[in-house]
Amino acid sequence: MKTNRMNQVITLASALIGAALLFPQSVRAHCDTMDGPVVLAAKVALEKKDVTPVLKWVKKEAEPEIKAAFTRTLAVRTQGPEARELADQFFFETLVRVHRAGEGAPFTGLKPAGTELGPAIEEADKALESGSVDKVVKLVTDEATAGIRRRFAEAREKKAHAEHNVDAGREFVAAYVEYVHYVEGLHQAAQAAGAHHEDGHAAAPAQPAHHEPVPEHKH
Repeated sequence: MKTNRMNQVITLASALIGAALLFPQSVRAHCDTMDGPVVLAAKVALEKKDVTPVLKWVKKEAEPEIKAAFTRTLAVRTQGPEARELADQFFFETLVRVHRAGEGAPFTGLKPAGTELGPAIEEADKALESGSVDKVVKLVTDEATAGIRRRFAEAREKKAHAEHNVDAGREFVAAYVEYVHYVEGLHQAAQAAGAHHEDGHAAAPAQPAHHEPVPEHKH
């Protein structure tokens, strides 16, 4: 029984991580920070003069571009401290841009080290270091539960007054749409969480069938 419950919780956690793709306005980039894993891998590669550590961060078809950029960077960074700094920055930006393109995400420039990532990403990284995912599971499942309950309660309350007048009816419709789309988004992400592309990367969750996600309704 406990195993089944944990599997359900982990599935929901995976769904929420995937669901971030449904709500891009709230997603914080991780790989485009100066202390993120992509740039850290790039620094290791440059120090070792070996491009191998960064190749895992890009798709196979992008390897030639990264290898060419790496070769140019190694050549330029020998020309002095300023040249080295500029060359390294060029390589960091090229690598992150190509990595982001492989995710289907835009590149808007490198963010400074220490950029706030939000608790989900921070806990996800900590879990990999500690070997325990319990805090991540609790964080995302608590948020999902709270989100569903909050939207359900509002839709339920508005429904009770929906027939009083047109304005009240519209308030119910707005609350109903938000509630249903929130649940639908999580469910679609859960269905996609186990799917993988042929290259081994997780498939992105499907978008809602009819509408964009509705912004949170405010009283």
